[in-house]
Amino acid sequence: MRALLPVLALVVLSAGSHSAWAQSCDTLIDKVTAETAAKATERRSDYANFTVGPDMTLSLACGAPDLSSVGAQYRGASPPDVYYETFGRAGHAVTGIDAATITEAARKAQAAAVRLRHSNVDLGGARITCSAMVSPDKGPLTLCAVIEHSDRS
Repeated sequence: MRALLPVLALVVLSAGSHSAWAQSCDTLIDKVTAETAAKATERRSDYANFTVGPDMTLSLACGAPDLSSVGAQYRGASPPDVYYETFGRAGHAVTGIDAATITEAARKAQAAAVRLRHSNVDLGGARITCSAMVSPDKGPLTLCAVIEHSDRS
């Protein structure tokens, strides 16, 4: 029994280090709202949409059972700094990865996406993916997402 106690302590500590990884969708929705000041416009058990401003929205997909993602959509080809900063904070709320790290990765991915239409930057535990496109209805669009994955190295 004494030998089992340190193992249980280690399991509890390691579970706590991935707390953003295995949270309920309601908890993640609340965290994204708190981190970004975005307004939730649609809430479901595994999905949410948010409005950030007239040209920016967020979308949250809650993974089952563990992996989730958050995307930021901007109506325009050249997002302002607030787009990247809000995306970084939303990504932090979902993944636990430092917001500044996500912000910088999104800037790099978006710069490459302007040339290539789509680009990825891998971070430990997540992938940042950005796309640049032109919609016939909405004009230029910038789309970025941070997607958790099981490789946490």
